[in-house]
Amino acid sequence: MATRAARTGSSPRTPRKTTKSSPRLPVCGREFDGSRCCKRGTHFCVPRADHAQAFAEEICVHTKDRWARTPFILAPWQRDDIVRPLFGEVRWDPEASCYVRRYRIAWIEIARKNGKSELLAFVALYMLVGDGVESAEIYGCARDTEQAKLVFNVAARMVRLSPVLSRRLRVIEHSARIVDEKTNSVYAVVPSDALGNLGSNPSAVIFDEVLTQPNGDFWHAMRTGMGTRLEPLLIAATTAGNDPTSFAKAEHDECVKIAENPGRAPHRFVYLRNLPEDADPWDEANWFLSNPALGDFLSLQALREEAIEARNDPARENVFRQFRLNQWVSQSSRWMPMHLYALCVGTESTPPARLRELHAGRPAWGGLDLASKMDLTAWCLIVPAGIDDRASALWRFWLPETAVEALDKRTEGKISQWVEQGWITTTDGEVIDYDVIEADITADTGLVRVADISYDEWSGEPVRQRLERRTGVPMYPVAQTYKGMTHGMTELMALTRSRGWSHHGNPVAEYCFDSVEVRHPPGEPDLIRPDKPERGKTGKRIDAVPTAAMAVGAWKLRGQRITKPSRMVVLG
Repeated sequence: MATRAARTGSSPRTPRKTTKSSPRLPVCGREFDGSRCCKRGTHFCVPRADHAQAFAEEICVHTKDRWARTPFILAPWQRDDIVRPLFGEVRWDPEASCYVRRYRIAWIEIARKNGKSELLAFVALYMLVGDGVESAEIYGCARDTEQAKLVFNVAARMVRLSPVLSRRLRVIEHSARIVDEKTNSVYAVVPSDALGNLGSNPSAVIFDEVLTQPNGDFWHAMRTGMGTRLEPLLIAATTAGNDPTSFAKAEHDECVKIAENPGRAPHRFVYLRNLPEDADPWDEANWFLSNPALGDFLSLQALREEAIEARNDPARENVFRQFRLNQWVSQSSRWMPMHLYALCVGTESTPPARLRELHAGRPAWGGLDLASKMDLTAWCLIVPAGIDDRASALWRFWLPETAVEALDKRTEGKISQWVEQGWITTTDGEVIDYDVIEADITADTGLVRVADISYDEWSGEPVRQRLERRTGVPMYPVAQTYKGMTHGMTELMALTRSRGWSHHGNPVAEYCFDSVEVRHPPGEPDLIRPDKPERGKTGKRIDAVPTAAMAVGAWKLRGQRITKPSRMVVLG
C-alpha cells in the first residue's frame, strides 16, 4: 500500500533530453518576485509555480466556517503535489516558439470533503485573471446547473471576500458568470444538457464530479473546443464511482496507467488517492491515503462515526468505501444488516391471522405492491402502537399456485413450506387472482383502522379504484424511484437500528430483507432505492421491503402530529 501511495501521490517529472544534434533551446526566462528561470527544454519552472501559489495564498481567501476570510494557504499536499507541478512543469512548443505548460489535462481523484470545490474555484479564478490571457473563457461543467454552481458559488464568494479580486472582477449571480472586463474574460457555468448550444473556445474547463456524467460526450466536446488555445487546461476533480462501465471509470483506468507510466501521456497530470481493495477499511491509518486533508480541515472524528455506522449497515459500508475511502464499488449492495434485523423479531405467533387479530382496532398504515400476474404480491400493515409497545409489521403474500413449483426449485422448497404454514396465500390458476387480494385487504381494513394505503404507482389502476371503493381508504401512489423510496427506506432502517419495530418472525419477510440490495444514484449517497432482482433468473424476492418502506414512510409523513417549537432561536 505504501508503494501505491507513493506511485500516485504526485505527478512524476519526465525531463526531455536533448541530443547533441538538436538545436539549443532558449532559456525559459520566466520571472516572478525577483526570481528568473534559467532552465532550458522540458523542466520545472519555479517562477511559474511560485506565481500560482502566490495567487492562491495572497489573493484568494477561504469562504467557509472558521477559516472564512482568511488567506487560502495551501495545505502541503495541495501545494507540492498538485498546484506547483500542475502550473510549474513546462515544455518547449516548437509551433508557438515559446514555453508552455506541460499539462493540458488534469485528473484529481480524492475522497469527498477534501476541499475539491475550493481547489477548483482557485484554479478557475487563476485561469480567469491570473494567467494573463486575453478573452479567456473558463467553463464550469457538471451534470446539471446545480452541480456546476457548487464550484461557481465558492469562486463567487472568494471574489466578494478578496479585496483584490472584488475590485477587479464582477459577479453576475443570476446568470452564474464572473467577468473580467479588463481582459474581456469570463467564467461561466455550463451544464451537460447545454451540450447542443456550445459554440465555445475554452481556455480552461473545470469539471466537477465526472462520475455523474452519463457518457463522455460533454467531456470530449469541451476538450476539442480548446484546440486553438496556447495553454489550455481541462481539470477534473472527482470521487470514485459505482459503475464499472461508466466514462469516469474508463478515465480512471487510463489515469492509473499514466501514473504507472507517465510517458504514456506526458500532457496529462494525474493525482489519485484510492485505497486499495485489499486494504483494511476499518484501520484508521489507511484513511489518510484517500483523505489527504484528514486531521487538517477534515475531521477524523467524523470519519470514525461514519465508520461505526458503516460496519453495522452494508449499504452504508458501500457509501463509506466509495465516498470516504475513494474506492470504486458496485452499484448494488446489501442493505439490511441481518444481525440487527434479528433483534427486531418481537412476539412470534402462528398462524399469521392470529397476529392480525391481536392488533384489531389499532391505527395502521398500508403498503401495497401488486406484482405481475405470475409472481409474488405483497401487502404490509404498519401498526405504530403494536403489541410489543413498538411498531408492528404485518404482511400478507399471494402467489399463483402454478408459480409455487418454479420458485421451490430456486428456494430449496421454502415456498411450499410457507404456503402450508399460512404465510403465503395461493390462488387458483396460472395468474394471480385479484379478487382474492382485494377481499383480503378489505378484511384487514375492517379489522384495523387503516389511515391510508401507499402503493406502487405502476400497479393496476382498476385494482386501485376497486380497493378505494370497497375499503373507503385513500390511496397514495409512490414512485419506485430514488426520490420516491428514500424517505421510507431511511425511516425503516432507523427503526431497525433503534429496535423500534417488530416483524414477528415472518419467514417470507426475512427472506426478502436478506435478499434485498440497494443502489444510489451517481454522486448522491443519501438517495436510495431497492434494486429489483431479475425475477426470471433468480429465486430472490424483495417484495416485503418496498411495502414496509412505503407504509413506514406514510406513517412518518402523514401520521406524525406537527407541534410548534416551544422556544425561540436567536440568529446571530
